[in-house]
Amino acid sequence: MSQSFHKFWLKITALMVASFAPVFFLGSIEATTGPARITLDLLGWPLDGSATFTAPDTRFLSALAGGFLLGWGVMIWNLSEHVYDHAPEAVRKSVLYGILAWFVLDSAGSAASGNMSNVFFNMIFLLVGVGPLWRPAQERAAVTG
Repeated sequence: MSQSFHKFWLKITALMVASFAPVFFLGSIEATTGPARITLDLLGWPLDGSATFTAPDTRFLSALAGGFLLGWGVMIWNLSEHVYDHAPEAVRKSVLYGILAWFVLDSAGSAASGNMSNVFFNMIFLLVGVGPLWRPAQERAAVTG
């Protein structure tokens, strides 16, 4: 994989992470909880309508999750735009380690809360989010005249 492809993939990862932000932000508003309820119901398989978002603390946690996800996505995007060219391996490792840390803690918490199905969904997101970032990019060949 080339560095330019890694840089492109960082944007894919950023969009994947940030795409959940508006869903969970909407879950913080009583009148717009639908997308968050469906998402949480899906991730906590089976689809049974058990995610209600009626409790204020659930809506508050949804607001926090939306904010964290948007911030994390924006950070990954900005790393690809403003830092990657100066330190490609450091950016790659930072994003990779961040995704791995999310995967371990989110999956452990999902299992502990009785939502093992989310571990499966986490594996899919892990594979997509990491993609080619698992391995270092090939260095750019020096151009000589």
